[in-house]
Amino acid sequence: MMEPQTIVEITIGDVIPKAEQAKKDGHRLVLMSCTKIEDTFEIVYTYEKNLKLANYRITVKQEDEIPSISGIYWGSFVYENEINDLYGLNVKGINIDFKGTFFQTSVKHPFNVTITRGDDACQNR
Repeated sequence: MMEPQTIVEITIGDVIPKAEQAKKDGHRLVLMSCTKIEDTFEIVYTYEKNLKLANYRITVKQEDEIPSISGIYWGSFVYENEINDLYGLNVKGINIDFKGTFFQTSVKHPFNVTITRGDDACQNR
């Protein structure tokens, strides 16, 4: 049977303390995800211990600075560079910061722009 999943809303200031507590309690980081909703972004941090997930969500604006948790969960640098490159969000203090070159894309911050279909026939199927 699947357990219900809840997402706890936290503030930017709670990101580091929640990560530190999760690490102290023996949780592993399993996912960081980002979604753009109108003019804000939701970042969800998912931790796991004994097959139970803990999800924490922050809602940020483009200009907000997001603290890196890579000093606590080293491998989070991958997620954080993805969020920087694909959404253009400012994650501060990443342990391995690619400074916008983690992904090579034809559109800068492709998940942060509105892309419409072109007039080409293959675009209008």
